[in-house]
Amino acid sequence: MLADRIEAKWIDAFCEIFERCAVKSGDTAAILSETQSRALNVHLAELALLRIGARPFHLVVPTPRNRQAVPIRSTGASIAIQRLAPVVTALQQAGFVVDCTIEGLMHAAETPEILKAGARILNISNEHPEALERMVPDTALEKRVRAAVKMLRSTKRMRVTSKAGTELDVDMAGASTVGVWGWTDKPGTLAHWPGGIVVSFPKSGTVNGTLVMAPGDINLTFKRYLTSPIRMTLSNDYVTDLEGEGADAAMMRAYLAAWGEREAYAVSHVGFGMNPGARYEALTMYDQRDTNGTELRAVAGNFLFSTGANEFAGRYTAGHFDLPMMGTTIELDGVAVIREGVLLDVFG
Repeated sequence: MLADRIEAKWIDAFCEIFERCAVKSGDTAAILSETQSRALNVHLAELALLRIGARPFHLVVPTPRNRQAVPIRSTGASIAIQRLAPVVTALQQAGFVVDCTIEGLMHAAETPEILKAGARILNISNEHPEALERMVPDTALEKRVRAAVKMLRSTKRMRVTSKAGTELDVDMAGASTVGVWGWTDKPGTLAHWPGGIVVSFPKSGTVNGTLVMAPGDINLTFKRYLTSPIRMTLSNDYVTDLEGEGADAAMMRAYLAAWGEREAYAVSHVGFGMNPGARYEALTMYDQRDTNGTELRAVAGNFLFSTGANEFAGRYTAGHFDLPMMGTTIELDGVAVIREGVLLDVFG
């Protein structure tokens, strides 16, 4: 396990990301954390903001009890704020929010209200800073992610295939697309660090076909590389059948069933990783408590398929799988952007 001590190089990395977020001397900044947050990252955020000359303050809330029947991991939908009005108000007024909650505010219930007030939120993924320091800001990455977002927003149909047997069709009309390159400097926006991801939330009834996860693909909720294939049949957004032998398929079936609700089987979002600095093998290099797996989501050329909540399709559930797949071909209106797991040079 990596040592949890302050390192000057990690303060440097945090300063770099905050400066990309347009934090300047004299600015107010809120550091939001919970009692089970990674204390090292909270401390580094404070020291970096002070080095810049900002005026940080802490909002620490108790980590709430998990009321679900199963453990929750990597949902991006923190429930730490618990709709506590004084906390929401303070975040709205802060201008800049450093989100150190365990699950992150990406899909939290309070986030739209905070952003609407003009605050900008940087979620520091619950990773050990040893991983964060390798993926500091990259202007070239921002340019490519912006180009991918523009292309996806004009795409009518996404087709995903693989030698393993994937044949997935996504009607992209009306889908909501977002891209994250690792920082945000615009009021009313949210980003997460590390970045390098573009994802689309399709409308209801738009995802159909077969999705085959091959050995070596990743179940990030379980923080596990697959050792056996899993075949999913999707009909009008829902996984209607999940086939496979061995522990990988058995655990997925059990986890989905444990929620006791249909929405856990629905599609959340589809997209792909674009960060050339993100490493596929990184999940093997850290203890489970030292990684949240955001780096794996950002690996260039992966197809990121997720089940669970999709507010743009009117579906809500706490059940969530993020499933990066490494050998797919992705076509947008017939134009290949990823071929057999390799991100093509189509975004500049």
